[in-house]
Amino acid sequence: MNTFLTQVNNSIRSFAKDEEGAQIIEYALIIAVVSIALIVAMAALAGTDFSKWIDRVGVCLTGSAACV
Repeated sequence: MNTFLTQVNNSIRSFAKDEEGAQIIEYALIIAVVSIALIVAMAALAGTDFSKWIDRVGVCLTGSAACV
């Protein structure tokens, strides 16, 4: 039983020291913030045409023949 607890303790310590997962989360957060900033900037620049553009992108992503 003591060997099992030692192995669990070592596994938890190595997981806590591993920073690779933290870097992935940091990159994901940076991408999310940049994406939100781009969407807000595009909405401000395009005005009411932005929602029409979003609708058109949605139609094109579904593979519809109406995407021209």
